[in-house]
Amino acid sequence: MVQNKAMEYEDLLPIMAEKLEADAFKVELNGFKLLACLSKGLITFESLKKNSALLGLNYLSDRELMAMVREGDKDGDGALNEQEFCV
Repeated sequence: MVQNKAMEYEDLLPIMAEKLEADAFKVELNGFKLLACLSKGLITFESLKKNSALLGLNYLSDRELMAMVREGDKDGDGALNEQEFCV
């Protein structure tokens, strides 16, 4: 099932890139890279808390940051992958 989700994401990526302007999509991906834990390649609560100031989000409480992760976490692993962040 995970493999099918990855294939769906890869299939949708060109459509997403066309729909969003190329520059806007690059901004999304750069935002993901800024917030993600380098070793995991995911945005975790810890990486979001640590890196949120880079995007001017340092005023958000731990509760609000955790809510952001939960809101986007579609696969229930407690973190955001690139697909969950961009969609």
